[in-house]
Amino acid sequence: MKLLFKKLNEKAVIPKRQTPYSAGYDLCACTDGAVVIKTGETVKIHTGLSAELEGEKNAVLLIYARSSLASKFGIAPANCVGVVDWDYRGELIVALHNSGHEDFTVNNGDRIAQLVITPVFTPDVEEADDLSDTERGAGGFGSTGK
Repeated sequence: MKLLFKKLNEKAVIPKRQTPYSAGYDLCACTDGAVVIKTGETVKIHTGLSAELEGEKNAVLLIYARSSLASKFGIAPANCVGVVDWDYRGELIVALHNSGHEDFTVNNGDRIAQLVITPVFTPDVEEADDLSDTERGAGGFGSTGK
């Protein structure tokens, strides 16, 4: 399996992992200048890249927050996790939301999110009149305790 990237903009940065055991490949902003994300605002940040997961059709690229941006500044993908389907070949764009208390500036080349590869299961779907019983049943939202 290979993760291929095509530069759509000469300023784009090919993602890489920061350590040999990092799960995510850092996605970098590809902008013409500083982009300010005001408190409470969502801004689409371009990466200048498209991607292909060669040789593996039962996988997906997922765009996650960088923990440092989320925990220190409240900057994370607006949809929590971005899904890049196997057959998508357009530009990777990250919709960043600022839930922090101060405006946040993104500059060209800044690491803005991380790309993680995971398997996908696509079972046949059927309607059922009943589902199997379990000990938990329909209990949710704290039904198993704190």
